[in-house]
Amino acid sequence: MVEARQPGLREVLLVAGAVIAVVLAAAAFTALLPREGQAVVFHTPLLIGVLLAGTGLVLWRILRHPGT
Repeated sequence: MVEARQPGLREVLLVAGAVIAVVLAAAAFTALLPREGQAVVFHTPLLIGVLLAGTGLVLWRILRHPGT
């Protein structure tokens, strides 16, 4: 049986860097919004919806393509 290839340090650092860049870009974008836009981001369950959608996408991908 062929063993699955494990991600190396390079891949882990690339993903970590991408995640940090996305979070910083989202923070910068939120800071540029007018007060009403910031109120929507901070005082509604918007983040919960984004997290649920992202989790659903990841689970769907894992279940659809378990070997990749």
